[in-house]
Amino acid sequence: MTLTPRVLVTTAALGLVLTACGSTSTASPGAGGSSSPAVTGTITVLAASSLQEAFTTIGKQFEAAHPGVKVVFSFAASSALATQITQGSPADVFASASTKNMTQVVSAGYASAPTTFVKNTMEIALPPSNPAAVTMLSDLSKPSVKVALCQPQVPCGSTAAEVFTNAGITVKPVTLEADVKAVLTKVELDEVDAGVVYVTDVRAAGSKVVGLTIPASVNASTSYPIAALTKSTNSATADAFVAYVLSPAGMAVLSADGFAKP
Repeated sequence: MTLTPRVLVTTAALGLVLTACGSTSTASPGAGGSSSPAVTGTITVLAASSLQEAFTTIGKQFEAAHPGVKVVFSFAASSALATQITQGSPADVFASASTKNMTQVVSAGYASAPTTFVKNTMEIALPPSNPAAVTMLSDLSKPSVKVALCQPQVPCGSTAAEVFTNAGITVKPVTLEADVKAVLTKVELDEVDAGVVYVTDVRAAGSKVVGLTIPASVNASTSYPIAALTKSTNSATADAFVAYVLSPAGMAVLSADGFAKP
């Protein structure tokens, strides 16, 4: 059979269409396309001690959402963590209990554009037996009351000092601890009569301590910023973790632990 010119043109056109469709179906992402970086591997998160309970839960949730991913935490005083970062300690994310310590890291070029995600206020932690009969903030100024505080450069120490200034009292601690969890431990072990910690730490301690509320008129708070570190070797996963902390799921965990909106 002899094909007419019209049939030849139609057949050629059909062949071009089929060729194009075949090319589309087998094409792989190339220079003309884009894809999000994979969330894989391990990241190290340096976080303030007061975030330990909340971030441990958030870390497990993040790992469950990204099978195969591992989040390694290092909890300590924000001031100590900031120093570690600026001295070159490898890490991927920093969550600070103070904007001052985050600013230190940003100024050194190790982070940029941090996001303040929660705030925390101070509370007095007492042994359940309350041996010194502490009933109000001013009792901490009594020479007979053994008080534990964080070191002055640590956020929980500087924020407690702000409380004392607001209240017009002088408190002479019997011990200055490296972070808020160390202060709490002193109270739990009945080694001191009182410790000034965060609301979240009193809640986390459960029945091991009794909380004494500080009047709002003299209380003080500290803000918590978070940022992925610029020298992270796994920036995609670091960014994803920060995003998860800021997500409704992450914020729900923080709220349940007693953290407030900034």
